[in-house]
Amino acid sequence: MNTADINTKLIDSYISLLKNMSTQNKLDLISRLTNTLNKDIEQEKTDFYKAYGGWDKKESAEELIETIKKSRTFNRTIEEF
Repeated sequence: MNTADINTKLIDSYISLLKNMSTQNKLDLISRLTNTLNKDIEQEKTDFYKAYGGWDKKESAEELIETIKKSRTFNRTIEEF
């Protein structure tokens, strides 16, 4: 059984449960589901921008390169034979 079949059966099960609900309860459920979707979408946007945020410093590219070069440390020692 593939995922689409399982999802269809799951949705059908939910529909059979919802048949006996009042109209007001169905509308409340729709509203709550919509709110969770909106929160999920906002969370995805936030997570995306947190992962790939821009550089927030005001220094130029050349200054940044210079800062990186100055912060490098070399502790390599060459052993003699």
